[in-house]
Amino acid sequence: MASAEPTGGSESTPSPEAAPKPERPPWAPLLAVCSGYFMVILDVTAINVAVPVIGRQLSTSLTGIQWITDGYTLVFAGFLLTGGALGDRLGNRRVFCSGVAVFTASSAACALAPSPPFLIAARLVEGLGAALIVPGSLALLQQAYPAPAARSRAFGLWGSMAGIAASAGPLLGGVLVSTVGWRWVFLINLPVGAACMVLTLRHVARSPRRTDRALDWPAQCAIVATVALLTTALNEAGRRGWSDPAVLGGVALAVLAAAAFAVRERLARSPVLPLDLLRSRAMSGGAVIGLLFNFGFYGMVFTASLQFQHQRGFTALGTGLALFPAVAMTMFASALSGRLSGRTGDRPLVISGTLLAGLGLAGWAAMGADPFYPLLVAPMMAAGFGTSFALTGSTSTVMGAAPPEYAGAASALFNTTRQIGSAVGVALGGSLLAAATDYATGLRTSMAIGALAYLTAAGLAWLCVPAKSTGK
Repeated sequence: MASAEPTGGSESTPSPEAAPKPERPPWAPLLAVCSGYFMVILDVTAINVAVPVIGRQLSTSLTGIQWITDGYTLVFAGFLLTGGALGDRLGNRRVFCSGVAVFTASSAACALAPSPPFLIAARLVEGLGAALIVPGSLALLQQAYPAPAARSRAFGLWGSMAGIAASAGPLLGGVLVSTVGWRWVFLINLPVGAACMVLTLRHVARSPRRTDRALDWPAQCAIVATVALLTTALNEAGRRGWSDPAVLGGVALAVLAAAAFAVRERLARSPVLPLDLLRSRAMSGGAVIGLLFNFGFYGMVFTASLQFQHQRGFTALGTGLALFPAVAMTMFASALSGRLSGRTGDRPLVISGTLLAGLGLAGWAAMGADPFYPLLVAPMMAAGFGTSFALTGSTSTVMGAAPPEYAGAASALFNTTRQIGSAVGVALGGSLLAAATDYATGLRTSMAIGALAYLTAAGLAWLCVPAKSTGK
């Protein structure tokens, strides 16, 4: 099988037994890299069932609860491009390991937080660590598995790891909150982070460094400002109202910051991503598709979590069990889509996945104010299954369109748009719940908007995702 060992410096792989047994090395870098990504996604999903309890115990408002979730996502999304650029310049393995160290240390700080401001600040640093981890994870997989078929399987398993974390997160978060307390939602990251660091240093090859490529700090600042202003405006919309001057001003400033980023990219000698790559339908379209399905999925998880606890009276553990049908399907679908990708190409995966997920959320929105819980199982399963199919296909599309020297930046672009989608989905969902007369109305409106986002992604996939992958 091709790609029997990592490329780009295999001499750094320490195990002398690797040479006689070529079938073992491919799994070692995959497990090492995916353990870091697992930690990031586990943290995102476990916190959703913990924040209502955190809000009660630390006496914070709905807006404060949103910032515990969105403060992390804001920094995560805002600094992904910086993380990707640093990885391409300094070496993706080095930046990935630095991110693991930052994430693990800040998780310990979150667990020790005595007040909401301290917890939010620690979550911001945790988001920075995640922004260094995620771009490097895809870039390191692309480096380790250069053959298209092996790379598609690796990306599918990378998505499967996200599915496992997404499945375990709400349930594990509910168990921890109900037994030993919400602080263990963060403490669980410590052993995972330590294992990830050891595996990466032992089994992942050193990455090439391109120190001649300067970092475009004006562009980095512009994208951070765009994400921060947009997320802040959406968070405040629920409390102040959508027509409030501060909300409208925040949105306007976010648009101006995005325009400044676009102008800077056109003029910069060393842009974050060359314009030729940004003009690629596969890369730019795949990135927007990622934004749309993350918007739908994480908006659903956040609003459903709050509605289950505040309106239906579920405990944190009960909420984790209630959400399990949605997130459990991501694990199965990610593994299946990784196998199908080489046969069908990416377009059928993305289109079928987004259509299925969109129908699931539309069904939920149409069920009325307080549907019997078993009726929600099928819509949640459809959303989880479809989102995983779309993730595998769009990941392969974006990374396949990127040359190796821009793998970190392309991964950062894709994950930046996805995290912006998550932030907007959570912020908009929280705002709709706060502004509606009751949780059921706000949740149904959020589900309907999420369904529209999925259907838009399906149409975009037809235009932008290649019909068949380039490799077997």
